[in-house]
Amino acid sequence: MGASNQATITQIGARDQPRLFSLAEAEALLPIVKKLTALAYNELNPVKSRMQNMLPTDPRLKRVEHEYETVVRKWVAKMERLGVVVKGLWLIDFDTGDGYLCWRYPEFRIGWFHEYETGFGDRQKLADVIEQTAPEWV
Repeated sequence: MGASNQATITQIGARDQPRLFSLAEAEALLPIVKKLTALAYNELNPVKSRMQNMLPTDPRLKRVEHEYETVVRKWVAKMERLGVVVKGLWLIDFDTGDGYLCWRYPEFRIGWFHEYETGFGDRQKLADVIEQTAPEWV
C-alpha cells in the first residue's frame, strides 16, 4: 500500500477539564480554534450591529441580547470542550503547567505567554520566554 494519510484527531473532553498543552499541541489545535472562533465572530457581527442600532426601550432588544448571548455561550462551550481556557471574548489560553500560551482572535499564531498570576496585559513575547527560560513544554 502507499503512504498512509494520518488525520489528527482532536481530543474533546468535559467542559470543566482544561488540559495541559505543549507548544506543539497548542499549535496543532490552533487551526480548529481559529476556524470555530471566526465562525462565531462572523455569526455575532450582525447580531451586534442590530443590538447597537436599537434603543434601550425597544421590546425586541431582549430577544437580540439573548441571541448574542447564545452565540457567545456556544463558542465558549466549544473552546472548553477542546481543553482551552476562555479568558474573554475571542481570547483563549492554552495551559502549559507553567502558565498560559495566549491567543486572541484574529492573531495569526500563538505568539504570547503569561504567568498564572498575570493576564493579557502582562503577556510576554513567546520567543523571549522560550529563549530566557527554555521551558519543558517547548
